[in-house]
Amino acid sequence: MRILKINRNDAGQRLDKFLSKAVKGLPASLMYKYIRTKKIKRNRARTHPEEILCEGDELELFVRDEFFGSPEKDTQALRRIAPKLDIVYEDAHILLLNKRPGVLVHEDASATDNTLLMHLQAYLTQKGEYCPEQEQSFAPALCNRIDRNTGGIVIAAKTAAGLREMNERIRNDEVKKFYLCAVHGKMPRRQDTLHGWLRKDSVSNTVEVSDERRPGCKEIVTRYRILREQGDRTLLEVELVTGRTHQIRAHLAHIGHPLLGDGKYGVNREDRAQGYKHQALYAYRLQFCFHGDGGVLAYLRGRQFALDPDGIWFLKDFGYRKGETI
Repeated sequence: MRILKINRNDAGQRLDKFLSKAVKGLPASLMYKYIRTKKIKRNRARTHPEEILCEGDELELFVRDEFFGSPEKDTQALRRIAPKLDIVYEDAHILLLNKRPGVLVHEDASATDNTLLMHLQAYLTQKGEYCPEQEQSFAPALCNRIDRNTGGIVIAAKTAAGLREMNERIRNDEVKKFYLCAVHGKMPRRQDTLHGWLRKDSVSNTVEVSDERRPGCKEIVTRYRILREQGDRTLLEVELVTGRTHQIRAHLAHIGHPLLGDGKYGVNREDRAQGYKHQALYAYRLQFCFHGDGGVLAYLRGRQFALDPDGIWFLKDFGYRKGETI
């Protein structure tokens, strides 16, 4: 028998969700059977999969040791890495990080550990705010993703409560995201709301946009306004009303205005020669438009965070000078 004590980061989640993370070797079918047959108890009493755990609860698991396995946490790596983070904002529950173009957010097929997530966890480990050996079901995580060659604000959660609350707000479209991008050509209108349908091709890791609904498509809505024009190039602020894979890049390319430096949805041979090694796209501003009180993140309700324009690499091509605001 093993006893697992529920700590702060374990609390607030369903029993079955916790067990799937804390006892990774235990098949789901056996987990539900063991709960039903009282081989898994909560505070020495019968429990149910959907029960919400509280801090201080004790789980008794009459489960074979083989299901627990060995710890998979590379704590030495987290203490060895010199964290490189551009922190825009930090509090007890979240951080806002400025991810630079070229930085990988999560591990990919190359299995590199030089990722934004790894540097986040190393930073919190070395500050003493994250102790992997003591966590059973939680690790600091990123709440949103940005393509490797796109820069901008990434929301990171330091606590399980913060992660759950922020993910819920994002799912409910209560976090507005604004991007700056440079496109080829002059836009037909000073501002507009674009509607379309997007279908993802997982094999090629590309998306296709159409004006009419087709099988397998999801609706997309992209709102833009012109900030500046420079010859046959235009600087836009774009609001993602829906957030789909490659939405901004593919949607603007679909209407004939691909991003500068985007080789996937445009032809960027000349762009690269002029210094556009990445697509000219930056997630520069966030608004927390919480409908309710915001739970543990209530203090963020109504707040807005924006990056300093000086750090957005392609703005200089549109005449922005140091210290100038957008």
